[in-house]
Formats: sequence, structure tokens, C-alpha cells
Amino acid sequence: MVFQKNTINRTFCFLALFFTPFLGANAQELFNSKVLTPEKSFPSGVEGPAVGSNGTVYAVNFAKPGTIGQVSLDGTASLFVELPSGSVGNGIRFDSKGNMLIADYTKHNILKVNMLTKEITVFAHNSNMSQPNDIAIDNKDRLFASDPNWKAGTGRIWRIDLDGKTTMLDSMGTTNGIEVSPDNKYLYVNESVQRKVWKYDLNEKGELSNKRLIHEFPDFGMDGMRCDIDGNLYITRHGKGTVVKLSPEGKLIREINTLGKLPSNIAFGGRDGKTAYITLQDKGYLESFRVDKPGREWQMLKKK
Repeated sequence: MVFQKNTINRTFCFLALFFTPFLGANAQELFNSKVLTPEKSFPSGVEGPAVGSNGTVYAVNFAKPGTIGQVSLDGTASLFVELPSGSVGNGIRFDSKGNMLIADYTKHNILKVNMLTKEITVFAHNSNMSQPNDIAIDNKDRLFASDPNWKAGTGRIWRIDLDGKTTMLDSMGTTNGIEVSPDNKYLYVNESVQRKVWKYDLNEKGELSNKRLIHEFPDFGMDGMRCDIDGNLYITRHGKGTVVKLSPEGKLIREINTLGKLPSNIAFGGRDGKTAYITLQDKGYLESFRVDKPGREWQMLKKK
């Protein structure tokens, strides 16, 4: 029995030594940010990455403001469309029909792009908005838009229904990142200046209730925010040069370093949904890193 036990121990040690380098290499690949597109391929206003059903990453302001750029899986960036004169995009999302929806903050619009014809139409307009900024989407294709007033240090949340009707849901601090949970039962909103992350209950009618604070940072602002399929939040820390991962209850799980200091927004895609794409305003490019769970938006695309 002693001989068998020692033999088993030696075999276990050998296997551990053999496989550890491979496990370590895979572990190192996770949460390790790398440059995706050439520096300065996007101007300082680069924002709003979103991934289409074909895996292409889209972001606003390619080469100049008022455009949408497209980035292939190998990092090749090119122009996708030019927006109508005077329009400048911010957040981008895709609906269940594959249409691209863009927050046009200069003209107080939500624009819709037909991905086959590249025709651009105004899906929603509200001149009472300060500036529709980031947008989230639920499983009914309803949009939720953050609407910051940077000068006043205030903000609002709007719902945009399928007919383009806009409804103000709440007013608060400088609203920025916004996301719906994978089960469509919660809406998350962050306040950049106040550095707070809020969670709301979200009902079937798209109404909000039970607002509560789930996390507050002592320094630096926040911008974009997205969920993985487990409901964990990934939030860009603008000025700090990191992306934080929070649990659905707001517990800090990890902090990921980016190569630039001004990450603006984040999206999930890649072949398995486990690649995070981040827009860096100080570098004028996109970075990417691998994560352990697919993103919610990738999962939504796969259900289409």
C-alpha cells in the first residue's frame, strides 16, 4: 500500500509539472490587454464599440467626427458610414433584426442604420435631451439611454420604445454607462462625476423601481459599461486606465490595466464572445483582452 501511494504521488507530481506551463499560459492570456488597431486611426472622440452578427467591431468617429468605423477580427480599420451632416455618434447597439442604433448626441437623436443598404434614418428624436450618450437594449428591443448634462453635473435616463417614443425614467447625477442584466430584470447606470454605480429593478413594461447604490469609487471617473452572461459588470475607468469587473451586487472582482489612460467604452465579441474590445481616447485606437465568460450582447446576437 505504501508503494502504491508513493507511486500515485509521483505520478500526480509529474502530471502537475507537465500541465502547469500550459495552464499558466492560458491564464496569462485572460485580462491581458493588447493593441488591436493602429494608433490615431480614430480621433480622441472614439467611443461606443459594438459588435455585429458577423463579428465586425464598430466604433464612432473613424478618422474624423461624424463617422462610424469598422474593425475586422485582425484589427484592420476602415470607414463604414458617414452620418448625416452635423450628427456625431456616441453609443452603438444592435437590435434583434440586426439594425445598428446610434446615440447622436449633437442632434438629440437615436439613428438607425440598415446594415445591408447603409441607409440612415432617425429612429427617435427628443430636443429636450441634453445629449443621448450611451445606450442599452433589452430583449424586447427597447432602448435605455443615459443623458448627461456635464456643465450642471446632472443627468437623466430615457426609455425609447419600438415606435421611437421617448419616456424619461429618472433624473440623477451625470449618467453615462448603462446596461441591462442578462435576465432583463435589472438596469445598471453609472454616474461619471459622482463615481457611483446604481442598480434598478426593471419590469416587463420597461419601468424602473427600487434604485440602490451598489458601488462607489474614491477616485477617477467612469464611462462605458457592459455585462457578461453571468451578470458581472465591466466598467471603464476613464483617467485611471483600467477596466473593473464587478459582481451583479457590486463587489469588486478584479481590475484590468489598459495600455492607455482614457478608456471610454467596452463591448464583447470575437468568435466565442470572450473578447472584450475597448476604445482608448488618448491613444485613438481599440484594445482588446480575453475574458473568462462571454458577453451578454454576444449571447443576444447568437439568439437572433
